[in-house]
Amino acid sequence: MSDSAEATERLGEALAPALAIGDVLALEGPLGAGKTRFVTGLARSLSPAARVRSPSFTLVNEYTGRVTLIHADLYRVEPGEVGSLGLAELAERGALAVEWGGKLPDRLAAGALRLDFELLSESERAISASARVGRGLVLLAAWRAIGGMG
Repeated sequence: MSDSAEATERLGEALAPALAIGDVLALEGPLGAGKTRFVTGLARSLSPAARVRSPSFTLVNEYTGRVTLIHADLYRVEPGEVGSLGLAELAERGALAVEWGGKLPDRLAAGALRLDFELLSESERAISASARVGRGLVLLAAWRAIGGMG
């Protein structure tokens, strides 16, 4: 549960220490649900000087730090076009946080931590997490340890 944009960012900050190269976070939820705010917290923890901007038009932004954070936004990308973005190759260089992560190819989505953002009110969001295998399950355990909803 997050009751403010700042609280959403703090959840990202708290999860960031668990990230490693090759990790994938698939972020889902409606516009304005806090996906970019969450990534802002991740970036702040990994790369304190980073200024996060939504990559809605650039599609991919990178923030260099302890682990390079690659922030992608697939909102404007058709599912059939996702493969041409080279996200698998980018994930080899850092941790990948993908807004509209439901469009990820199965090979990336399978090991991802999926975070679903739900608007409960103007200020409240519910963020639930799930994972199927591998590093996704490790990140799910880290998410639960910081007090995130399972």
